[in-house]
Parts: sequence; C-alpha cells; structure tokens
Amino acid sequence: MGSTRAGTSRGRVQRLDGDDGRVVVQRCELADTFVTRLRGLLGRRGLEPGEGLLLSPSSSVHTLCMRFPIDVVFLDRGLRVVGVSPHVRPWRLAGRRGARHVLELAAGGAHAGGIRAGERLTLAPVPVGTGEST
Repeated sequence: MGSTRAGTSRGRVQRLDGDDGRVVVQRCELADTFVTRLRGLLGRRGLEPGEGLLLSPSSSVHTLCMRFPIDVVFLDRGLRVVGVSPHVRPWRLAGRRGARHVLELAAGGAHAGGIRAGERLTLAPVPVGTGEST
C-alpha cells in the first residue's frame, strides 16, 4: 500500500475511492505498522462521516473497550470487498476468510458510501494543504 504523508500524528491519510470513481472515504487513515494497528480506534469517541481507518494487514478486528459501533469492511489483497459487517457493537469480534485488509467506518458508513461485495476500492492521495476536501 503506497501512500504519502499527510501531516497527521496518528498515521498516513489517503482518500478511498470506489470502482466507479466515487469517494467512499474522504479521510482514510492507514494503520500499517504494529503500533498503529494495535492502537486502532481505541481512545477515540467516534468517527466522523467520511472518515475511516484501514488496518493492513488484518483479517479480523475486535471492538473491545470501544465506545461506539462501527461498520467493518473486509478487503482482499487487491482491495476488493470480500464482506461487510455493519453496525458491529462494542465488545464484539468480526473477521472474514480471505481478507487481507480491514476498513473501519462509523456505523452506517458502508451503506452511506455505497460499499458492496465484489467492488474494488482504490487509495488516492489527499492533496497536501487542502484539509479534508479534494
């Protein structure tokens, strides 16, 4: 997963687009080191609409000690959606065979972004100095 730094202390930020060119996640933070995957969403009060966390590599997640429900999108090596677990509540586990990456979104975010099984997602850089808009 190649990316560019976008000036965040938590991790690199990219945009995630659907296979039809629509923006699925405006600000997708990449958690691709042991420490960033371990921390995940712990300590956060929630995710804003259009915001997500992509854990790589990962085929499962837990919501232990979390304060809010999330949508979990499972992706294969090529970022093709292999499954979606909507509205995973705190203190639950979610996993999917064949997943290599996991995208965590605010509850309802997968439906709002039109994410569907079989769709291939694409990472795109967030232009520096533009904040959350592209």
